[in-house]
Amino acid sequence: MNTFGKIFRVTTHGESHGRAIGCVVDGCPSGLELSEEDIQKELDRRKPGQSDVTTPRGEEDKVEILSGVFDGRTLGTPISLLICNKDVDSSKYEELKNKPRPGHGDFTWREKFGHVDWRGGGRGSARETAMRVAAGAIAKKLLGKSGIEILAYAREIAGVGVDLDFNEKEIAKYRDIIESNSVRTIDPGKAKEMENAVLKAKKDGDSVGGVIEIAALGVPAGLGEPVFYKLDASIACALMSIPAVKGVEIGKGFGLAAMKGSEANDEFIVKEGKVKTITNNCGGILGGISDGMPIIARVAVKPTSSISRKQRTVDLGNMGGAEIEIKGRHDPCIVPRAVPVCEAMMALVLADLALIHGLIPKRLTD
Repeated sequence: MNTFGKIFRVTTHGESHGRAIGCVVDGCPSGLELSEEDIQKELDRRKPGQSDVTTPRGEEDKVEILSGVFDGRTLGTPISLLICNKDVDSSKYEELKNKPRPGHGDFTWREKFGHVDWRGGGRGSARETAMRVAAGAIAKKLLGKSGIEILAYAREIAGVGVDLDFNEKEIAKYRDIIESNSVRTIDPGKAKEMENAVLKAKKDGDSVGGVIEIAALGVPAGLGEPVFYKLDASIACALMSIPAVKGVEIGKGFGLAAMKGSEANDEFIVKEGKVKTITNNCGGILGGISDGMPIIARVAVKPTSSISRKQRTVDLGNMGGAEIEIKGRHDPCIVPRAVPVCEAMMALVLADLALIHGLIPKRLTD
């Protein structure tokens, strides 16, 4: 499937080394102020070549709005977005087209489709996530109308972790800190340590992974369904669809398994005239429905599969053994650039549910 969402629907298209990548966003209400600059500022956070800890591929990721916006406002019709691929070098992949790269989807895609684009991973490349970020920028702006904000950061990279209780009242400070360091972590004291670990792996021809935490603030109680379209299930589906993500937890997640019920349960209180919970072990979701507390999710991001060390594989041309060294331009750690992708996928889920539940009208007015 290349389409995500029920009402706020996003369809992405394009391959890593093709002429362009793009998406169509359908279901966005009319009247939302929107410009290419609104989308570009989010894309600039994901684009390659930002620092020594990311791939040097020189894509500007400059977005064009082809339809759905007139006089600076959305029309309520499909919004078509396009990014042309400018810095493509497929030469390094020619010798690998019959030799599936360990950790990648080369083998499984070939088994499923037969005929595949082997250049840079084709459709399965993380380059596709640029269009998720573009669509997510629209979703974020839409959610902002209802006072909902989304923030993500690197909680752990290469085993170097941040131990910090998230305070929703300090979101502006956190955002500035996250964007001020190359690894996008919330703790300046840990940023250099994380960066050094990434650069060491890069020097060794290897890669590292990490954990990203995503927080959605200002989400009212009542979003989500109690059975098959649970809010936490929808978030998990969205985040697990991101390349390199191999695990998702909501709230304390797997940590709840080691707790007693008396420790895990979030007790209720009345604060400032609203029902709140003293703790937020459930991550803002009870019974598949938001409870008004911050929604907290974390994802486990595996080490980048493309590494320059020698690895064993097979040659599908002669069905014999082979050895490869992957060359080209790759991220030694995908976590920093995956941060805005995680924010985007959270935004797409919440925008869709906000429209389903009538939190956001189909037609916006000033």
